[in-house]
Amino acid sequence: MSLRGLVMVNTGDGKGKTTAAFGMVLRAVGHGKRVLIVQFMKGDPDYGEVRATRACLPQVKLVQAGLPTFVHKGNPSPEDLRLAAHGWAEAKAALASGEYDLVVLDELNIAMDYGLVPLREVLSALEERHDGVDVIVTGRYAPQALLDLADTVSEVMEVKHHYRRGHEAREGIEH
Repeated sequence: MSLRGLVMVNTGDGKGKTTAAFGMVLRAVGHGKRVLIVQFMKGDPDYGEVRATRACLPQVKLVQAGLPTFVHKGNPSPEDLRLAAHGWAEAKAALASGEYDLVVLDELNIAMDYGLVPLREVLSALEERHDGVDVIVTGRYAPQALLDLADTVSEVMEVKHHYRRGHEAREGIEH
């Protein structure tokens, strides 16, 4: 019997949405699952999760679909748009094919909010995905239509953050 995959969303203004998704990746790999991660709007190969995945989890396919710089909301560069389209094409194909058991769409909520990936396409691809594919969508500003479609929604809320006390970003913590 084939079970319908789940759609899980990690959203909110707090720290840890991507980290939680990578925890699920570890869990899935531990059970022999096939995993694809598409990171939207992220292109820095020195992120800790990218380095660790490539060094320690070679069976996980990780696609970075962004530049190592910030995207200007309302004015993305042609390269931002091209990379987002490439990442979305990879993600759509994976959702439809059933080649992967778990597909992580990291920062897709932000990519939709910035107009890099159309919400209606995301909803359609999630609804039409291969039965066995579980999906995790991360990022702030998850649209209500995605929350409605999701099976599980976790909102990560900032209660306190070390940035507010003047601490700078640290390797292994922020990136």
